Amino acid sequence: MAETTTYVPRLKRLYRESVAPELQKEFNYSSFMQVPRIVKVIVSMGVGEARENKKMLDAAITDLETITGQHAVKTKAKKSIANFKIRKGQEIGARVTLRGNYMWEFLDRLMNVALPRVKDFRGVNPNGFDGHGNYSLGLTEQIIFPEIDFDKIEKVMGLSVSIVTTAKTDMEAKSLLARLGMPFRK
Repeated sequence: MAETTTYVPRLKRLYRESVAPELQKEFNYSSFMQVPRIVKVIVSMGVGEARENKKMLDAAITDLETITGQHAVKTKAKKSIANFKIRKGQEIGARVTLRGNYMWEFLDRLMNVALPRVKDFRGVNPNGFDGHGNYSLGLTEQIIFPEIDFDKIEKVMGLSVSIVTTAKTDMEAKSLLARLGMPFRK
């Protein structure tokens, strides 16, 4: 009987073999379970034009599904805002929550393929942490991902990426992401 090997994403292997032991040594954790790890990645896209044109929301969902490889969920407005002509319950965006191997693959593509394709890229903002060890990043256009065909998109739209970690402080989370290869601005 032949042995089957299960696929482990490159970034996950890097985390297990080198990043986690280095973090344990750097912050003097007594247990391996104290080492910060990435829990999930949330990719979201707000589509303000969706209130007049439903086709824009469908295009955003298609783009998100192409980028992440997972089904996108429509998000609804939590409350009415008269200045923006938005009513409560109106569909105004889309999001995808990535966990497991999909999360590691997406992060690998984001850090090593998509971010270097940003025009005049000098690194991501090191101040995007929320105080609890989570990092948020805004991208101005979805066409930096190689999966998106420039000729088939309706409109260039921005998207938001939130990386949720188990780190207690921003310093621990920044060290984790930097060791994984996040290109922080100097």
